[in-house]
Amino acid sequence: MTTVNATGGTSITDLMSTMNATRKESTDSVQADTDKFMTLLVTQLKNQDPLNPLDNAQVTSQLAQLQTVTGVNKLNETLETLKSSYQSSESMQATNLIGHGVLVEGNTLNLSGGKSVFGVDLATAADNVQVIVTDPRTGKDVATIDLGAAEAGAMPLAWDGTSDSVDAAMLADGRYSFRIAATLAGQPLTDVKALTLDTVASVSTNTKDGVKLNLAGKGAISLADIKQVL
Repeated sequence: MTTVNATGGTSITDLMSTMNATRKESTDSVQADTDKFMTLLVTQLKNQDPLNPLDNAQVTSQLAQLQTVTGVNKLNETLETLKSSYQSSESMQATNLIGHGVLVEGNTLNLSGGKSVFGVDLATAADNVQVIVTDPRTGKDVATIDLGAAEAGAMPLAWDGTSDSVDAAMLADGRYSFRIAATLAGQPLTDVKALTLDTVASVSTNTKDGVKLNLAGKGAISLADIKQVL
């Protein structure tokens, strides 16, 4: 039977040291810039013209430049640290939304079993708000929802599919579009947005534009695009 020497004459400590070699510490960029600046300044002082030496104002000016460069570099490092921390926090927040319904900008609604949820986003308060539902198959308006006065902000709405027909018949399940008509003191408001209901299916974190939410219907959006979580 062949016997294998597990260490091959080398101690386990040596093997572990080889496998887990200590990483060379990265040079601190701020300290490196400071060292370079000081080296240049000292070299300049050593090689200056004895008959025309640097005056105190020149030395002070160069030291002030050094402090400025050092301060900017430290600020950049701090901002990078804060950015990384923010992105991690944003990613955790985004993953908690998976499976949740959200209201995002859009003018479509799905009627299923006589139930539909959508929303309205008002930049300013209105004294009269109406939602007009249209059947995209015929291009005709089929329902009008009168909301009356409303405060500024995003608000979710529920609709039971009742039509504007004489007998108020229930509309068939399916996909409809809608628009918002809002007025204030008799003047139409243009800063009104229709909101559609969607579902967060997944989250993408390694994108150049930051964290993205992948919605089942609308596709990829940012957290800022969400008007309300349901």
